[in-house]
Amino acid sequence: MRRRLAAALIVPALMLTAACGGGDDSGKKDSSPSASASKPADVPKPVASADPMPTVAGEAGKKAEITVPKGEPSGKFVVNVLKEGTGPEIKKDDLVVTKYTGKVWKSGKELQGSYDKDGQPVVVPAGSQTILPLFSDSVLGKKVGSRLLVVAPPAAAFGEQGQPQLGVGPKDNLVFVMDLDQVMPKKAEGTQAPVPSDLPQVKADEDKEATITIPKNDPPKELVDKVLIEGKGPEVKSGQTVYMQYSGAAWAPNQGKDAAKLFDTSWKTGAPFSTKIGEGQVIEGWDKGLVGKKVGSRVLLVIPPEQAYKDQAKGEDLPANSTLVFVVDIVGAV
Repeated sequence: MRRRLAAALIVPALMLTAACGGGDDSGKKDSSPSASASKPADVPKPVASADPMPTVAGEAGKKAEITVPKGEPSGKFVVNVLKEGTGPEIKKDDLVVTKYTGKVWKSGKELQGSYDKDGQPVVVPAGSQTILPLFSDSVLGKKVGSRLLVVAPPAAAFGEQGQPQLGVGPKDNLVFVMDLDQVMPKKAEGTQAPVPSDLPQVKADEDKEATITIPKNDPPKELVDKVLIEGKGPEVKSGQTVYMQYSGAAWAPNQGKDAAKLFDTSWKTGAPFSTKIGEGQVIEGWDKGLVGKKVGSRVLLVIPPEQAYKDQAKGEDLPANSTLVFVVDIVGAV
């Protein structure tokens, strides 16, 4: 998918598995880059302080001014609470909306962060194996509203291969200041509305991918954007970055089966998929079907081929001229 600079480099690079399902098989137009390494072995346990330590200026909730001291870093994985929040303690697998400022220790290079132009937060699954330990291990057990100073050696960051996209070498220590804004819901909550018998039936009451059952009849020729659970949040506007959990299947290969074989789902990455909506960064059916829906909603999308991938095949489970079925939970928008 096409992304702005902050998302194209920083956010997918933090993920250790392929961001957004790992390919071209979802509502995305193109695949996104992801980190080229598996999670580093023997991640050190975080400590509260080490010598030397960077200093931080600036208010929480705004871009931090990080000053890195002269000399070599300690090599320890440091997670220091600069300001303790007053919110709930973050538990394993909580989805933490995190705004950050980052810098490479040795070079002093600033990494584009949430407070820079076109920046955005990263949603961190606390304690997860799918995102760099400098984020996932740092937020675990902290309180919402906290500001953290994190010094991450390679074993807690990109490992021995570094991250050339970001200008991070194989031996670079990274310094991040992270603001833990809120915990994002994992899925839409509420009673699901009934679905007409000629449309796919949906079961999505657990924290995992939806079960989609596609009827034997032909698919509708027009876009369907049926709200199954109406959220209580604001309406999604064109140009916003939307966070969502989704499951997707093709209509024809799954007609009449008890459960459709999904060609893609955000649930396998451990974090919601995020994209700018309404501006052509995803397939037309997503742009048209999701703008105007409320945050917190679950939406059933049935997308005709001309608003999806048209005559392009996207693999065995997604043949050319496919009508697509998505169950989308809109869990946030900024």
